[in-house]
Amino acid sequence: MANVLVVAEQSGGALRKTTLHALGAGRELARRTGGKLHAAVLGKGIGAVASELAAHGVEVHAADAPVLEHALAEAWAPVVAEIARACGATYVGAAATAIGKDVLPRVAARLGAGMASEVLGFGGEGAAVTFRRPMWAGNVLAEVEIATPVKVFTVRPTEFPAAPREGQGSVTALSVSLEASALKSRFAGFKEVKSARPDLADARVVVAGGRGTKGDFKAVEALADELGAAVGASRAAVDAGWVPNDWQVGQTGKVVAPELYVAAGISGAIQHLAGMKGSRVIVAVNKDPEAPIFQIADYGLVGDLFKVLPELAAKVKASR
Repeated sequence: MANVLVVAEQSGGALRKTTLHALGAGRELARRTGGKLHAAVLGKGIGAVASELAAHGVEVHAADAPVLEHALAEAWAPVVAEIARACGATYVGAAATAIGKDVLPRVAARLGAGMASEVLGFGGEGAAVTFRRPMWAGNVLAEVEIATPVKVFTVRPTEFPAAPREGQGSVTALSVSLEASALKSRFAGFKEVKSARPDLADARVVVAGGRGTKGDFKAVEALADELGAAVGASRAAVDAGWVPNDWQVGQTGKVVAPELYVAAGISGAIQHLAGMKGSRVIVAVNKDPEAPIFQIADYGLVGDLFKVLPELAAKVKASR
């Protein structure tokens, strides 16, 4: 038996969707190892979030302290490591978000643990569990074995189902002795981008634009608004300064798997495909019939996006 600890994330007093998918991965791993599933939630005023986590049938360890209000890796890592020791966790994981990628490597260092990042699935049973993860921009899928006694990992949320509410776990409140004055880093601020559109990582529909937009995203945004979708972009569009960084989809951006992904003016570089190929339905619009994006698209339209997207938007509007 090997226990599994999943580090939860919350925003505004609500669990993030990515955490539910990480819990789904943790539940599968606990089934393979025969251990118990635990969850750690850190922050300030997190009582409601801890109770919501427990409703998913996990044993929750809640560290509530002002010093943990913001996800500073320097503050979170020692607390997570202590929770892992206390619950006898052999596996410690989280979603491969900005927070997970920042905190978990530091947790691994504190536990003397090997780590696998961006895990897509598990193999084996018991002590022989392996981790499947992408390498070389997704061109290779490697089956990795971690040889250290404690193993740390992050998972791509899009590859695992969200954990349902089943059973009722307990909540254990932890005392935190860490002082903010002892930290070398501090939280300076967070400038949130306000938008009426859904969050890119959680959206059911995404409309994304690339180099083919030539910097004009009006048609992309108009179609997204008609579909109630989030707007995404390729790295080329972001690097050119046409759109904000938080719109980037791909290996070095956000990994998404919506029900519908519309790629307009995106050629389909492997780095971009790594971030959206898990989408249920992919629609590609590109003037180049040889564009690689058509190889993975369910539906392809060879044409000028500045003509095609307004026509699609008009059809969507007329169908209401």
